[in-house]
Amino acid sequence: MRTGYKVCDLMTLRPVSVDPSTPVDECSRIMAKNHVGSLLIRKGTRLLGLFTEKDIVRKVVASNRDPRKVSAKEVMKYRYPTITPEKDIYDAIVLMRDKNVRQLPVVDKKKIVGFLTGKDILKIQPQLFELLVDKIELREEDRKLKELNI
Repeated sequence: MRTGYKVCDLMTLRPVSVDPSTPVDECSRIMAKNHVGSLLIRKGTRLLGLFTEKDIVRKVVASNRDPRKVSAKEVMKYRYPTITPEKDIYDAIVLMRDKNVRQLPVVDKKKIVGFLTGKDILKIQPQLFELLVDKIELREEDRKLKELNI
């Protein structure tokens, strides 16, 4: 199924990013200031990884680590799916669904050129967003059944 929209049509052109040595407390301030839930971690134009709110909660706060002494590179995700700017938005949605992610760094010839989120897609193609919602609902149902030992 093709939408006629390419990733480059919807992506954020100047995603918020930080150096890998940035302390987690500074990352959280940058995220709050820019109203974003994730940061690209990069060296120059090269993508190194992705740092999210979940990383702060699960890898720093829950582990009782000092966010002033932990750098982004210590808790970021190094292996993260990416997409190229010429791909159709449908391809991005399928990738997000299959990899269970809410955002995709957009890379062209190993250079970061943008960032695509579920919100970006929702703005232009709300009916396609249902593909992601279905997976979330199924995952939530599985989790509840496991809690009940069913």
